[in-house]
Amino acid sequence: MPAKIIDGKFYSSQILDEVRGEVAEIVKTGERPPCLAVVLVGEDPASAIYVNSKKKMCADVGITSRAHILPAQVWEETLLLLIDKLNEDGEVDGILVQSPLPGHIDEDGVFKAIAPGKDVDGFHPYNSGLTAMGSDGGLAPCTPAGCVELLRREGIPMAGANCVVIGRSNIVGRPAASLMIKESATVTVCHSKTKDLAAVTRGADILIAAIGKKNFVTPDMVKDGAVIVDVGINRTEGSKKIYGDVDPACMEKASRMTPVPGGVGPMTIAMLMKNCLSAYKMAREKEKEDE
Repeated sequence: MPAKIIDGKFYSSQILDEVRGEVAEIVKTGERPPCLAVVLVGEDPASAIYVNSKKKMCADVGITSRAHILPAQVWEETLLLLIDKLNEDGEVDGILVQSPLPGHIDEDGVFKAIAPGKDVDGFHPYNSGLTAMGSDGGLAPCTPAGCVELLRREGIPMAGANCVVIGRSNIVGRPAASLMIKESATVTVCHSKTKDLAAVTRGADILIAAIGKKNFVTPDMVKDGAVIVDVGINRTEGSKKIYGDVDPACMEKASRMTPVPGGVGPMTIAMLMKNCLSAYKMAREKEKEDE
């Protein structure tokens, strides 16, 4: 029997409803809503689409958004000055710098410049460290957090499960492994140097594919009844179609599997909205402690 689809659109709508409800309650008390500042450098069409979708989602859940559009040739110092200004702005709760940035800008340095409490992408070393330690109080990267939230809401048992993560990026692979360890899964991280990769992945009860290669995971790499989370977003030249990291033929072996598109993607932006709300609440709690 083919795998049951794990519907990311359905679960993301649940999260967005929850965020929308909390924001509405905040506004009812007379407080301002959370505010997300989005910074876009250059005129990359795909990045502009992502920024617009985030602005629309903010409006949908009641979060205020501010867009800062900078030219592609902007000096790195100018971008950092803007981030400093946003860090100091008490009316801004979250800061998101849309990647990729132009080649002349140190992307890692820019992400590190964002105040950890406003780092809604969860890329700052402070937040990465808290995620790796399994600690609360930080902001986890949206995509891996969305993967775990999908599994939780789908009712997939994670405690004691053998989980294999394919990919070790700081954006998805490593934090996904940390978040699954926090859920008491037994986690193996695979990458380009892993020997006999298929033998490792066939031991997975939960397989998270985040390697960035079209249809990389094939049926012979999957255990019967496994749960597959496909993080991949791959495009072929000259085509608008999106492909995952997992061959659709794996549906015949898995018990549950996320589609591409419609799986992890919607969860990522939903978790971004949730992170913005969390950043707002953490800032308000700190203000009360400082009074």
